[in-house]
Formats: sequence, C-alpha cells, structure tokens
Amino acid sequence: MKRYLALFLSLVMILCALPLAIAEDVENPYEDDGIVIYRDADGNVIDLGGMEITVCDWWSSDWHDDEPTTAAGEATYDYRTWLEETYNFKIVQRNATTWNDSPSDFTNFATTGGDENYVWILRAGAYLAPFKAGLFYDLSTLDCLDFSDEKWNGTVTGLLSKDGGIYGMRPEKAEPRKGVFFNKRLLNDAGVDPEEIYDLQAKGEWTWEAFEALCEKLTRDTDNDGVIDRYAMMSFSSHLLPAALVSNGAGFVQVDENGKYYNAAETDAFLEAMNWVMDMVSKYEMKAPEGAEWNYFESAFINGEVALQVHEDYFAGSLANMEDDYGFVFFPKGPRAKTYLYAPSDNIMVIPACYDADRAWKIAFAYNLFTNPTPGYTDSDDWKNGYYQKYRDERAVDETITMMREPEHQFVWYSDMVTGYDLGSQYIWDVYAQATTPAEKAESMRGTWQAYIDEANAN
Repeated sequence: MKRYLALFLSLVMILCALPLAIAEDVENPYEDDGIVIYRDADGNVIDLGGMEITVCDWWSSDWHDDEPTTAAGEATYDYRTWLEETYNFKIVQRNATTWNDSPSDFTNFATTGGDENYVWILRAGAYLAPFKAGLFYDLSTLDCLDFSDEKWNGTVTGLLSKDGGIYGMRPEKAEPRKGVFFNKRLLNDAGVDPEEIYDLQAKGEWTWEAFEALCEKLTRDTDNDGVIDRYAMMSFSSHLLPAALVSNGAGFVQVDENGKYYNAAETDAFLEAMNWVMDMVSKYEMKAPEGAEWNYFESAFINGEVALQVHEDYFAGSLANMEDDYGFVFFPKGPRAKTYLYAPSDNIMVIPACYDADRAWKIAFAYNLFTNPTPGYTDSDDWKNGYYQKYRDERAVDETITMMREPEHQFVWYSDMVTGYDLGSQYIWDVYAQATTPAEKAESMRGTWQAYIDEANAN
C-alpha cells in the first residue's frame, strides 16, 4: 500500500510540475519558416521584462491600432503580436516628434537621458552634428545585430561607421530619389514614342547622347517664326546639376583608399559632367518668366510647357491632377558610369548613446525582430502598391523604381558628411546662372572646401 501511495504522490508531483515546464517553453507557429526561438545562456526564452520601446518618427500611427487591409498586412500584424508575447515587450513606431524638431529632440534626450526606450529616426542632413558629438550608440557592440544580413542597408551602415564602430542603421532598402519625369503627350507630338525611353533604359542605352538627341527633337519652333518656342526641359538647379554629376560617378567629395575624404570638384569626371550639363542648359532649358516663383519649374511641367524635368521621386505625388500622362526614368548614364546611378538621401535609425549596455541590447534585440520580414512574405512585391497608386504607368514602378532600390544603382553623396558644405550658395547657383564656369568656381572654393575636409578627416 505504501508503495502505491508513493507512486501516486510521485505522479501528482510530476503532473503539478508539468504546467510549469510547459510554461517555460513557447509555441512557435513559424518554425517551418525558419524562425527560431532565442534563448539566454541558461536555455530560457529571452524575456525583455515588459519593456516598452518607441521607434520615434514624425509620420506613423501605432500599428497596434491599424486595421490590416491586405493578407500581408494581417500576417505582419499577427507575427509582431507573437513576437511581443514571446519575448515580453511592446514596440510601437509613431509620430513622437516633428520633421523640424526631430534633430533637437533627439539631441536633448541623448544628452540628458530619460526613462523612455527609443530607437530614433533622423532625416538625411540632420544626423551629422549628433554623430560627431558622439550621441549615437555603437551598434557594432550589440551581438543581437548582424549587419551582414541583407535586410540592413549597407550604404547607411557604411556612412555611419567610424573607427570600427557602426552608429546608424536602416533595415530597409533606399528610397528612390532623383530621376527624369517625361510628358508622354509632348513626346508623341515631337514624333517620339514614350515607350522608347523605357526601352532605352531597359537595354542600357539611356545615355547622355540619347538624352541630348531627345532634347534636340523636343526643342522646336512650332509656329515657324524662326524663334524657339518649345524647350525640352526645365528643372531646379539643385536637382539637375547633382543628378548629372552622380550619373557620371562624380561628386563634390569622394573617399580615397584610406577612407579619407578629398575634394573631388576638380576631377575629370566632375568637370566632364558639369560642362556637359551646362551645355544642355544653354541649349535646351526653358528660362522662367521674369518675376516667377522659385519653383516655377514644377508648374511648367505640370501644365505641359516642357516635356522633361529632373526631380525627386516624391514629385509624382503632386501630379495626381496633371492632365497629361507622364513617365519616370533614371537620369541618363554618363560615359564614366557602368550603370544608372542616383544618390540616396535616406532617414537613418539610431539608438541614443546615453543608455547602458543592457538597455541598448534589449532595445536593439526588439527592434531587430520588429523589422524582420514577415514569414511567408519575404519576397513580396507588396511594397509596390503605394507606388502604383502614385504613378500613371507600371513601367515606372516595375523598372525604374525597382532598380533604384538596388545597391548597384546607388552612389554615396559624401559631401553630406562634411560640415560646412552648402552646395547651392557655394557652387550650384552661380554656375547654373552662368556667372562663372564649373572649373573657375571649383578653383575659387578650393581652399574653403579643403578646410572643411581637413576638419572632417581629423574628427
């Protein structure tokens, strides 16, 4: 009898302990998709202790409150919910600042600290000062982040690297930027099939020469009075000139084999691009009427006054009510470039340096999970949906925008990383107005720019 009682008590103890053993493990509905459960050194599932993390931007709403409208959106919602429950944390990306205040808000927090757990998003052009001030946490010290993973944008991690450390990240592809918008009706009127522009791009033949040949056809005397009344193009100088430089693999600042910045504004590739684009301006660019607003070029394209305009991808959002159809391609490639190029100008994600190692690790661990692809949708083209709504034709999205997301078409605009450069006032505006030549202006700025570069290299 005692033996049976002992067996019974043993069985009771086992059954009582069983729920506890089960509770220490978690269900993994994504195991077949290669998702693993992360555990600590003792084999326990990593527990972030209910930590609440904010990815601070100036445009998002809380994803917890958003009703998914697609299968991919629903799958992402379910996956993120499972991650939060599994590792005991909550993460939200929301508009906790403004576009204008984001840099100062970040600097204030990173300097004084606080109870909030942040991943902070900073816009291009606003992160150089806090980077130099040492306000970004060195992400290379956090073993939960593997920057060899293809999800990380290598251009961003490269720009924000210093002395072996990595201080910024971007878990998504670069955003499309400058390209050439073209008016399909005006091309047809000049005897050019608009599809030919896409075809040239697809064949790798959309070059400076092809662009100039097109501009020549589009610049016409339509009423035969001996005066040109239809010009091919009109663009903002700060869009056109940098796009031309990048298309030839040139920029104001480049990096040498030792990782040091140098003044590249007097190199052959730079001057070749500048001389070519200024020749194009003198022949084919429409001049703004006297007294016109600075952005008259935009209405000129929207109203069908010119057929071509170099502009940022976001300009498509302003063309919803444009009467004529339009397309969008890369800026044509220059003779020194192997492929089409543009310069990304992306937001970056940073962790404030005021956190201790444990807190920074937990924030990074959660953010890494939050930004992983949704299982079952790793090769999804759902990202195109927003672009399809913005553009008039699929080729702009399936060809141009798709290529712009790939690293081989991205050129690093290093002058953004050197304090002091103000390209409009220091170079672009005078050259565009033909008040000086590209070479003369570069020579006049040589000493000033070298001082900026020396300081950047010293730091």
